[in-house]
Amino acid sequence: MDLVTDTMRDRFLDVTTRLLDEDPRLALVLADISAAGFAPAAERHPDRVVNVGIREQLLIGAAGGLALTGMRPIAHTFASFLIERPFEQVKLDLVHQGVGAVLVSASGSYDWPAGGRTHMSPGDVALLDTLPDWTVHVPGHPDEAETLLRHAVADGDRNVYVRLSTHRNALARPIEPGRFLTVREGRGGVVLAVGPMLDAVLEATEGLDVTVLYAASVRPFDAAGLRAAVGGTGGVVIVEPYLAGTSDREAHEALSQVQHRVLGLGVPRAEHRHYGSVEEHLTAYGLDARSLRERIALFFW
Repeated sequence: MDLVTDTMRDRFLDVTTRLLDEDPRLALVLADISAAGFAPAAERHPDRVVNVGIREQLLIGAAGGLALTGMRPIAHTFASFLIERPFEQVKLDLVHQGVGAVLVSASGSYDWPAGGRTHMSPGDVALLDTLPDWTVHVPGHPDEAETLLRHAVADGDRNVYVRLSTHRNALARPIEPGRFLTVREGRGGVVLAVGPMLDAVLEATEGLDVTVLYAASVRPFDAAGLRAAVGGTGGVVIVEPYLAGTSDREAHEALSQVQHRVLGLGVPRAEHRHYGSVEEHLTAYGLDARSLRERIALFFW
């Protein structure tokens, strides 16, 4: 596989296929999506690669059952079908039963506009925030997706969500799961860019006296990292590729002992009922570099 031009989903297929060969405890549950890509793995491991068909509630239920037997299951489909549609099973078959799985999504907030609203899930991370003890990774590059996927599989029996996207940054960053990375330092405030929003944030803040933090992991939230970056500035802008304001509460709690302001930028609650492209959706949401610069500068100055 060409590791320069592959997508996060390509990397997921490749890495998971290799992990299935290496780890007899690992299992993979599919709901038709990506089943063709995993056909060779299914031939080698028919007892550990299960395609339940277009039955997303069963997808999560089967993952919970496998976890109860001591397996480490990965469940995979589009984000709207992995988190939103079977949310009751996520709540009961995983969290309530006290077992863990790795949920790996594709087509997050606006990856496939032609698929319509059924294939868009800007509220997935906010929905998981209603449940306890989830780890949430939002890689911005295929290399980061591989690092975070391997970490998720090895992360004991925790519930982990790995949010993959076709939207990506040009370069991988030296991420550490659970920690924010300082990409640029300044004195006028902090802009926290989540996953694939980093390139637009760097372009938007070029020449501005702000610190840019990068988050490829958002839950648990790196409260200590944010506090250290904020120092005495007190101003934070969070730019997320899903529902605007999803991490605002986390930031407020992290900074509860100091005066601060928080602006959450992301996908609005109002629907944009047009197909278009990913880039057109970003512009409509105010998440392109030009719009971000205006909103960030207005907040800080």
